[in-house]
Amino acid sequence: MAFSLIRFNFMSPDPSDAQAMSDRYRAGLEIARYADSHGFNAVSLEEHHSSPMAWCPTPLLNAAMILSSTDSLMVTISALLLPLHDPIRAAEDIAVIDLVSPGRLVIVTGLGYRPVEYAAMGKEYKRRGKVLDEALEVMLTAWKGEPFEHNGETVQVLPMPYTRPHPMVLVGGSSPAAARRAARLGLPMQLPGQFPEIEALYYAECERHGTQGFCIAPDNVVMLNVAEDPDRVWAEHGDCFMLEAMTYKGWQPPGQTSAVCSKATTVEELRAEGIYRVLTPTEAVDLARSTGTLALHPLVGGMPIDEAWSSVRLTAEQVLPALADS
Repeated sequence: MAFSLIRFNFMSPDPSDAQAMSDRYRAGLEIARYADSHGFNAVSLEEHHSSPMAWCPTPLLNAAMILSSTDSLMVTISALLLPLHDPIRAAEDIAVIDLVSPGRLVIVTGLGYRPVEYAAMGKEYKRRGKVLDEALEVMLTAWKGEPFEHNGETVQVLPMPYTRPHPMVLVGGSSPAAARRAARLGLPMQLPGQFPEIEALYYAECERHGTQGFCIAPDNVVMLNVAEDPDRVWAEHGDCFMLEAMTYKGWQPPGQTSAVCSKATTVEELRAEGIYRVLTPTEAVDLARSTGTLALHPLVGGMPIDEAWSSVRLTAEQVLPALADS
């Protein structure tokens, strides 16, 4: 059966509307609870700061809320911009979340690529790679539960996480440095697309360091909504897909590569491109069978909440049962 997940970033075209933002975050929690009881596998969260569209800045907090109110749903944060966090505090937060939801939190660490986020947090953008190395080392040491030296003092992180030797942490990225970092630390790697040369380097570096791991390289990423009438959804809400696509595209520095970065300039081009899709339940079943993944993005770009719920319910009632029978 295909792996099914729901993506949330909670962005909105009008984040100054406190009631609308409250409704949006509460809807995300309600959708996650519904997904947990209707056969979905996971929720995916993200982290960005200083976004005019209020892209979610608090993925650990959101993960804790979702995991504490569900029983089996996994939550993946992709990515947690670890250099923006204090590593001791991050280790403590992740450990406690893991105690509440044993083994259900997955962290993909990332550097980020927007200098404004580092400025907002008072961090040095040019040192982000070194800071990430240090933060990962601190967290992996902290989760052992033993006293260790940090910033000139002996510290200890308790409680320890439930998952041993530590919660699932992957290193995200597409650079040789990211591959070397993951392999040296014995951590899996998450690529943003197909990068065979980086994947090969990762495994070569694992062999060199005597570590073991795996590499995830997504292909043909599709952000999906499900509707009985896709033409209607594109006609009425195409601006939602376009808003998110243009926001994300505008953040990409020269040379940045991502499987979900659109080149479209109009709604029509965006629909034809295929990164964002609205499919009928039957079409969604066919897509999931061919790719092995079903990734819903119901609140995309400020999508109305009732439309988001329609997509989720159609998937739960018609798509997932068909996949279970196949």
